[in-house]
Amino acid sequence: MHHQFMSAIRQLCSEKSLPEETILEIVEAAIRTAYRKDYGTKDQVIDVDIDAKTENVSVFIVKEVVDEVENEEYEISLSAAKKINKDIKVEEEVRIDVTPISYGRIAAQAAKQVIIQRIQEAERDFMFETFKERQNELINALIHRVDNNHVYVELGGITALLPAREQIPTEQYYGGQRIKLYLDKVIKTNKGPQLLISRTHPKLVAKLMELEIPEIKAGTVEIKGIAREPGVRCKVAVHSNDEQVDPIGACVGQGGSRVQTITQELSGERIDVIPWDENAAKFIQEALKPAKIAKVEVEEDKKLAKVYVAQDQRALAIGKNGQNVRLASNLTGWEIDILDADPDMSPAPAGKSSEGSGGKSSSSAAAKPAEPEVVMMITELDLSDEIKEKLAAVSLEQVAQLKGLSAKDFTQVDGVTEEEAEQIVEAVKGAK
Repeated sequence: MHHQFMSAIRQLCSEKSLPEETILEIVEAAIRTAYRKDYGTKDQVIDVDIDAKTENVSVFIVKEVVDEVENEEYEISLSAAKKINKDIKVEEEVRIDVTPISYGRIAAQAAKQVIIQRIQEAERDFMFETFKERQNELINALIHRVDNNHVYVELGGITALLPAREQIPTEQYYGGQRIKLYLDKVIKTNKGPQLLISRTHPKLVAKLMELEIPEIKAGTVEIKGIAREPGVRCKVAVHSNDEQVDPIGACVGQGGSRVQTITQELSGERIDVIPWDENAAKFIQEALKPAKIAKVEVEEDKKLAKVYVAQDQRALAIGKNGQNVRLASNLTGWEIDILDADPDMSPAPAGKSSEGSGGKSSSSAAAKPAEPEVVMMITELDLSDEIKEKLAAVSLEQVAQLKGLSAKDFTQVDGVTEEEAEQIVEAVKGAK
């Protein structure tokens, strides 16, 4: 076996991105198998040495040194052993060079299938360990092809399937497109690692926010919960671990720039950033914004919240097709009943809970956990509905978020003209 074989080994290492030691071990095992088949027996102890520097390959039979040979297949006399190693002693092992002439070509042919099989196994193991380390992370992928509802993506040498249930319904996919995915799990199979990837997982939003918002990456601002209707709307509850850092401002960014980047990555999915609060009533009130809430009653034992709203706020609280209340329920982990407030019911401060009822049932939603602050909303500003919608689209829904921003800042928001930007500045100045 000469330098051509070693060159082939090194080429395999390069092509398969595997360590040279791994390939050499596979080749040595394959040569042992081939030698037993052609020259030896299945029970013989055989060693194979491949010297990576000299590129020489040697095959050895290992025998035990004895005074009297009873089985020539496994034993060798002391006198015969001393011809190989003059310092050898009884009960030690000696390696006898049995490398056949021109064995390189013969072994290469005989071992070819075994080598291919073992390399494939090693490659699968290597890829599994590589992707296992990236589990629960954001990954970049290239769409290889689209077949009906099946989207196949290339990820570092592996083709993975993005199933229909993990696709954003409003997105159109095509070959050659680059997208960001959330790697949820890596499963080891006989065919190689199976990657469970997603564009709809709530953690995709969390990872995108971590990428765009330094305060989240540093741990200063913490994401407490996420509720999504992929491609349409998402509510994210955040909390600051530093009193000097406003969690909403940090996430939204100047003129909504940070959250707008995430919205663009998610094909227009609206991101509502909400302050988390350990007080359930207060959290629920924030989660239902932009609706104004008159009163929140919570029943801890049932995990049920009765939310009272004025007639003109009911549609906002429920949302289109129940979306707002459904997302709020998913985010907070509470079942939420939207009830009509009595006309004389005065708004209760957020965070206060009470027993009893005070209105008719209008809508309800139930779901899972996660968790706000009474602030003036942009709906209260003297602005056109069109301008308010443009601001809300980038999660600029609270007047406090707009204070300190210039007209130039507002023109960075999609669709906001210079004239509209000036109107916003004036409206904010006039806000109480």
